[in-house]
Amino acid sequence: MNRMDREQFFARLGALDEEHVRKALWNLYWRGTATVRQRIEAELEPEGRPPRRKEPEPVDPEGTLDEVRDFVALARAGAYLGGDRRVLPRERARWRFTFQRLVKDVERALDDDDVSAGAEAMALLIDLAQETRGYEYFRSEDPIEAARVVVSDEVSLLWSRVSDRLGFAELARSASPQLIRWESSYGWTRTGFGRVSEKETPLAVVLERMLTVPDHWIAFTDAYLEALDQVAANSSASSARRQASTASRDHRTRELAAWHAMLLDRLFGSEAEDRLDRLASHPALGGPDLAYLQAQLARRRGHLEAARRLVTGALAQLPGHRDYLALANEIGAPLPERARELARSRIERLMGS
Repeated sequence: MNRMDREQFFARLGALDEEHVRKALWNLYWRGTATVRQRIEAELEPEGRPPRRKEPEPVDPEGTLDEVRDFVALARAGAYLGGDRRVLPRERARWRFTFQRLVKDVERALDDDDVSAGAEAMALLIDLAQETRGYEYFRSEDPIEAARVVVSDEVSLLWSRVSDRLGFAELARSASPQLIRWESSYGWTRTGFGRVSEKETPLAVVLERMLTVPDHWIAFTDAYLEALDQVAANSSASSARRQASTASRDHRTRELAAWHAMLLDRLFGSEAEDRLDRLASHPALGGPDLAYLQAQLARRRGHLEAARRLVTGALAQLPGHRDYLALANEIGAPLPERARELARSRIERLMGS
């Protein structure tokens, strides 16, 4: 590719006024690589001021994505547990440092103007982090605590970059199924204790900070309902898997309970209230948390008899649930025997203390 020599460049530059030079330099700074930004910042530093801390070298997003794919595939294949020559014994013992390095590399890849490779790589790492709660991929009692990865921070970074680079419509399309897969009411460490657990934030709260106007809530809810439709369509209807499917629905609804409560608060009484009806009867959801959501919606609409019946049914399955008990007491719903016993025991303990 032909480039101007020094004399040609300065001749062209001399024909521009100061405003055009400023604009050209700004575009180069804003759209250039990290190395170009560092060079421009160094030239702008006043005499005698120490130079800024050097930024890390930029990464190759596609190369980083390939490395993440390999790491995730090896982990899922059990290669970091031993018996697989693709991962040396020394590398098996240092898996958490590899995980940490890949997370940092992906964070830098997300700074690229084209975030697609970085976004895919981060999603793969978060999927892996989610899976480590129930699968033995590494020799660790609590892999996420050992790796010092705060999953909610990485999700927040991913969603922010997608929103900034690709717009809100793409955020809603990609983040809604990710919310369903990744939300965890008790965090992403196995024990729920430790330095990492203390820094975790529910993904519902991460989203709440990003949905800054009412239209965003409606648009994201529509995308979320479509993602739930896909989950329901992918579920097997065979009798052999029906019980497992029911357990998955109950678990999914429990993990997403805080998000559903936010939707109830934001959409009830709005022009988008009909979305709550779809949510409360969705086939991808189930269990006592869905009955509790239905009871709250019925109470707000003044259908107290239905609300009482629903919350009583929820307490029959989870008799000690504090939120269920609070709603039952508020609307005068009858308590199942076990729920009465637990409520009485709780009051006696409080009075005794």
